[in-house]
Amino acid sequence: MDVSFLGGPQPQRGVGVVAPFDFALDRELWRWVPDEVSLHLTRTPFVPVEVSLDLARLVSEHDTLQNAVRALTAVAPEVAAYACTSGSFVGGVAGERAMCAAMTQAGELPSLTTSGALLEALREIGARRVAVVTPYTQSVTDSLEEYLGEAGITVTGRAYLGLTRHIWKVPYRDVVDMARQAVVGSPDALFISCTNLPTYDVIPQLEAELRMPVLSANQVTIWAALREIGAQAVGPYQALLDPAARRGPAGMGASSSLPGPIIPMPDHPVADPGPEPEAALAGAASPGPDIDPADGLDPGFGPGIGEGPFLDDSGGPSSM
Repeated sequence: MDVSFLGGPQPQRGVGVVAPFDFALDRELWRWVPDEVSLHLTRTPFVPVEVSLDLARLVSEHDTLQNAVRALTAVAPEVAAYACTSGSFVGGVAGERAMCAAMTQAGELPSLTTSGALLEALREIGARRVAVVTPYTQSVTDSLEEYLGEAGITVTGRAYLGLTRHIWKVPYRDVVDMARQAVVGSPDALFISCTNLPTYDVIPQLEAELRMPVLSANQVTIWAALREIGAQAVGPYQALLDPAARRGPAGMGASSSLPGPIIPMPDHPVADPGPEPEAALAGAASPGPDIDPADGLDPGFGPGIGEGPFLDDSGGPSSM
């Protein structure tokens, strides 16, 4: 059979992605990518450490990142992205810039990180005040807030789960619940941290309900990488990707024309959080008398689930 008339394959533009060894959301990254672009992923070497500040530092050592970028250059990507939020904010703004410089030196190509992409995305939408949702422990969440503060961004409220592993197993419902609880103090936008936390399908829902732009770690990483090569991320109704979806300097006003039904906010106050777990627990905490178990953490996660969400409505580190 003569197939010469088919031609092709069509030329592909490449985005190189360095992910931590435990990254499990390759498919989610691809959902933001247009057809003419390929993602080329590589991972950092395994280390026997759970999600923590120590792990963030270990997977982000310059030698580790440089070796990963050199491996990616074999398939000639046009840009390299380090897809790890905690790993790229743990050293502060200067540390993030140094990572980019080390990656660029190793691969001789433009390089970026998730945390750097976050700041770029906040500038893009004009947001200076953010609510923050993380799956991390308190100490890692504190480090994110310090990074944002150093960059001139105010955290108005935050919620975190206290997890040290199996973050990719968190269901969408828990991401949405945390977001509802974290949005206090009139933020311009919401940021959902961690590239291992699923977010793609909840972004449009939360933007419609909360009336503000919602950014996630994977979203800003792919958006910034594609923008670097002159391409555009794809995705349904996301303010970062579609300027027409924005209202005002950053958020959508109450009169915005939004698709789909608006899901009502809970009308009961959030219960006071319990003590902060800085290590993994055997399972989810037992729900209180007024909380439906179906609304809490999925007990099927297995080890590594903390007792969150924990709330810091003052916008500062928790005093727990």
